[in-house]
Amino acid sequence: MVPQGGTSRGPAVTTAVDTPATWQNWKEAPSPRERDRAAILHQAGEFRVSFDFVEAIVFEPPFKPDRPYRSWATEKVIVLEEREDFVSLQHILVMYSQDEDGTVKGPHLQKHWRQDWQWEPDQVLEYVGGRTWKNRRLSSGETEGKWSQSVFQVDDSPRYTALGAWLHEGSHATWEARATGRPLPRRERANASQYQRLDGVNRHTVLPLEWVHEEDNLKVRLDPETGEKSGAVSREYGVNRYERIQELDFSAADEYLAQTEPFWSEVRIAWQDKINANEELEIARECDGELAFMSFFREAWKLESGEVPPDDPTIRARARELVDCVATP
Repeated sequence: MVPQGGTSRGPAVTTAVDTPATWQNWKEAPSPRERDRAAILHQAGEFRVSFDFVEAIVFEPPFKPDRPYRSWATEKVIVLEEREDFVSLQHILVMYSQDEDGTVKGPHLQKHWRQDWQWEPDQVLEYVGGRTWKNRRLSSGETEGKWSQSVFQVDDSPRYTALGAWLHEGSHATWEARATGRPLPRRERANASQYQRLDGVNRHTVLPLEWVHEEDNLKVRLDPETGEKSGAVSREYGVNRYERIQELDFSAADEYLAQTEPFWSEVRIAWQDKINANEELEIARECDGELAFMSFFREAWKLESGEVPPDDPTIRARARELVDCVATP
């Protein structure tokens, strides 16, 4: 079947040949937790990314898989914060497009997803369906020796949290989590009438010059009355491959983050405070009649354009207003 997804093309890129220092840090880490942390930090860098999703099994008539999905990106993964027990990685798309005549345009920049890693967390935020997330407390036995990975949308609203352990081999390290619920991705919004939740298993594998994110997703139907799982539509497999590249100009990502971080840092704090203070949250897609992420990005643009200075005292209040607008306990 002809794949669906991105149709644009970018200029040729040069794959990296030198292994970054983070790989040596992983090999020489003095303790299991430090080795886990080094593997997480090794996911930072500059990458060519390919996104491939194949619907492998359809459980209902006519038993015909949907067309595969394929897309690409060039992306910088930046370490926002790191402590002994915590690492935050921000993904930023920096893309150049190439016309048929060879003209290169760009960079086209987009703040993308974020992943936060927490050592032996006390709780995880689980998506249950119906735009609702619930905090689940964890016992020490559940979390011993494990890291949670919390994934956030482009506006820093929560998407899902998964818990798993890192396993280290001589050639690679792999983190695998148990299945967790998550809302439909944008590429699947057209199928929202068929199913309402993804129950996915994540696997991250780091190698010297790349890392690979594998997904095993069950497309789940929820009962409209109870919200409980009532069946599965199909199963899909996803492979997101991050290959290190060199010589592509990613400076726009650093400039964007430097200009807008005063706002986004307050947004992250506001979201975390909201999550910590409530056992359950319903998160709307819109704020005051507008798609929520547009409202957040409009505020970030004010700093990027210079309309609002980075030390403006209203930034914190505006970040909290936007989070309050979409998140309801």
